[in-house]
Amino acid sequence: MTAVEICAVVLAAGEGSRLRPLTERVPKALCPVGNVPLLDRVLTRLAGIDLTGTSRVAVNASSLAEQVIAHVGDRAHRSVEPDGPLGTAGGLAKLRDWIDGRGVLVGNADAYLADPDRPPGPDIAALLHDWDGETVRLLGQPAVNPTAPGTFDGHAFTGFSLLPWRRVRHLPLEFGDLVRTVWRPAEAAGELTVVPYPGTFYDTGTPADYLTANLHAAGGDSLVDPTALVTGPCRSAVIGAGARVHGAVTGAVVWPGATVGAEEHVQNAIRAGTDLTVVVSEPTTAGNV
Repeated sequence: MTAVEICAVVLAAGEGSRLRPLTERVPKALCPVGNVPLLDRVLTRLAGIDLTGTSRVAVNASSLAEQVIAHVGDRAHRSVEPDGPLGTAGGLAKLRDWIDGRGVLVGNADAYLADPDRPPGPDIAALLHDWDGETVRLLGQPAVNPTAPGTFDGHAFTGFSLLPWRRVRHLPLEFGDLVRTVWRPAEAAGELTVVPYPGTFYDTGTPADYLTANLHAAGGDSLVDPTALVTGPCRSAVIGAGARVHGAVTGAVVWPGATVGAEEHVQNAIRAGTDLTVVVSEPTTAGNV
């Protein structure tokens, strides 16, 4: 795929402020999509291109870090930012000694990707194909507005980037983002390439996108964990492990262990526990962004 030695860093330190109050209970990286924590989706994708284990994959954590660290276990090297998230650039700087001269595949934990033609891993393999270890590559999709701020060569970023060691080694150990410290400088130098992603992408950072990603993962039907107890009607819903659903659920997500009472109708919303419902004001339709 590439002759350059590669490691991977999964960025899972974000506070998930736009998903509050859900992320006051569970870190954004562990929020389930299609009954699979987002972080596990990234680790599975990396395993699909033979990136596994503590020597080749690192995960950073800050907000509710103890949950992330416990969930990762020995599947990856763990980097904790105890004084608050260092941002996408600072998080890499803290891992400088672990990266140690290698190219870095950086994945956002909140990126939901799904390609109908390729399984996780092979769906992003083009990002690494014949890489020379010198340029920056971003995974992207054509933007609705190709000239909008935040686009690269008319594309919107879709969660993964590939960075050479020479652009990582001098990142300062302070809060910073990769856009300003790496991507834009590489673009200005003519050393940035966008690799198109042909599938579906959501960043899941807002309740609307998070809900839509779940409904996409359900494939237009209801996805019910085998350990859930469902006695009420469900349509286009995702029901998590150990949930108890006695009322109606429509176009919604019920988190693991959550409860929907017999007189309730949870619609276009996310239910957590017995007392938290985050309603999405506009109906969502799964599809490409």
